[in-house]
Amino acid sequence: MQALLDVILPVFFVIGVGYLAVWRGWFPDAAVEGLLKYTQNFAIPVLLFSAISKLDLAATFDLRLLLSFYTGAITCFTLGLLAARYGFKRDWEEAVAIGFVCLFSNSIMLGLPITERAYGVEGLSGNYAIVAVHSPFCYGVGITCMEIAKARGTGGSPASTAAKVLRAMFRNALVLGILAGFAVNLLGLKVPAFMADGMSLIVRSALPVALFGLGGVIVRYRPEGDAKVIAMTVAISLLVHPAITWSMGTLLALPQDHFRSAVLTSSMAPGVNSYVFASMYGTGRRVAASTVLIATALSILTVWSWLHVIP
Repeated sequence: MQALLDVILPVFFVIGVGYLAVWRGWFPDAAVEGLLKYTQNFAIPVLLFSAISKLDLAATFDLRLLLSFYTGAITCFTLGLLAARYGFKRDWEEAVAIGFVCLFSNSIMLGLPITERAYGVEGLSGNYAIVAVHSPFCYGVGITCMEIAKARGTGGSPASTAAKVLRAMFRNALVLGILAGFAVNLLGLKVPAFMADGMSLIVRSALPVALFGLGGVIVRYRPEGDAKVIAMTVAISLLVHPAITWSMGTLLALPQDHFRSAVLTSSMAPGVNSYVFASMYGTGRRVAASTVLIATALSILTVWSWLHVIP
């Protein structure tokens, strides 16, 4: 119960305030777009740049950590894709979008604040290692599979597909922030003090504003139709992914701090980016939107349960 009160509820309180403010009309829906653009295009990229530029990369980027988390992620993507295609008879494009919902955990807006509250700032190094790879990996998988699905019968070449993937990746502010952080770290560059101080102000705003914006944006989502598909995506996201990550982490003897980061991050609900991806391609939007809403609400209980069993 203490974990629920001290770790989870404060995070969901901020989400709830954002939801209530937009639902009651106290905060305009249009302004939520501004908040999300600020967090996704500026504040969170600065947070990732700042964190990665200071990380001890040799200690943080443990291959076992990435294998544990991303084996679960790609397995869940495959399960969602195949179940949507062959179990629910969706076309390949929608099946890819549904698979992406199962792939993309909310590693930043939920994963970082919940892990920080549970294990302290010092427990976040594993999270940053996962996050550093997360957007490039997930968008790389999703865009590649979607472009292959769209190219069926159209004669689209592998080179044109690869070019589309790379263009999408390098237009993503999160990816650019991550790459800049690695560049500063690996080259041993020092950020001027005035810039570091300014960035720290932005960083402090990133997660609270992102949580408030997340609450505001899910007001738009309504759970409707596709109940069986949505139940599947919710179960895969909240239960199957962390179970696979737990098994892999145990098998690979992950250190405790990295084990906690991997399992807890994998237990997060799908992020808003799963809806953004569906919107990019105009398919699977109802499943993505409903899954984000329902899984985010249910994760109050499921994350609490995982916190109870994580050593």
